[in-house]
Amino acid sequence: MARLFDAYIMVDWSAASKPATGANSIWIGLLAKDARLKLQFRAVNIDTRLKARAFLEDMVGKLTKRGDRVLLGFDFSLGYPAGTAEALGLKLGEDTAPWQAMHAHLASKLKDKPDNSNARYAIAAGMNYAISKGPFPFWGAPARDVVSTLGSTKPEFKDAPLPEFRIVETHLRDTKKGQPKSAWQLAYTGSVGSQSLTGIPHVHALRQAWPDARIWPFEFDPSAPLTEEDLDGVKVVITEIYPSLIGVKPESGETADEAQVRGIAHHYAALDEKNALSAAFSTAKSLDQAQNAKIQAEEGWIPGT
Repeated sequence: MARLFDAYIMVDWSAASKPATGANSIWIGLLAKDARLKLQFRAVNIDTRLKARAFLEDMVGKLTKRGDRVLLGFDFSLGYPAGTAEALGLKLGEDTAPWQAMHAHLASKLKDKPDNSNARYAIAAGMNYAISKGPFPFWGAPARDVVSTLGSTKPEFKDAPLPEFRIVETHLRDTKKGQPKSAWQLAYTGSVGSQSLTGIPHVHALRQAWPDARIWPFEFDPSAPLTEEDLDGVKVVITEIYPSLIGVKPESGETADEAQVRGIAHHYAALDEKNALSAAFSTAKSLDQAQNAKIQAEEGWIPGT
């Protein structure tokens, strides 16, 4: 069996409000074939989200033009807990799944400026108002951004209309594979909510720019292994990644983020080499039919969990 992918691009995102490089900034790991058709890795550090998206458009364009199929991973949640789009009052229908409505909604609201600034806390406060008329479910605002509909501390999720965690985050916690934070948490130690809020609009833009791209699991059957037949005509598969699934130590001169994109790129490439990546894109051993319906329609999942 041949590999499913020819190149593996993994992105460690950043919600920094100013241009930044080095630790805790955007790192893109590229594992692609050289002139001798051997996989070679390099890492690129980019200081703003707009530049990162432009880099990805250019790099993926070059790879697909030469005939490569690309696996593109982002280290933030590509969806929110089931029920979010409906709670926001977004228009849903046969042609618009909840994840699509949410991606389009965030893309219309959150606009990064060239200096990396945006209004993400105001946008989160507005979504809280639409959902609850109060400071739920987004939380974690710095003091200067606290308003009546966005607080600095976690609201009560017990018996709330939306859960704190997606199914995949609960699964990772229950199986002791990780301790992922909630997408609702926008700031403070280990938070990932701002990465999702700022990242999804760029994923939406890339998906719109690439007609031959698909987002897993939203545009596939997540309960079945990914096959060559599934990928017929598909040049790019975009998915969520969780680098903490694998243990990797920084090499001399590497930042932790740089090491993570290197490690996860090699991890998926190694699975692909052993014809084991197909099964990593199946949730059959972890989820039932109802759960699969939720992750496909709105929540997303992480391959290999």
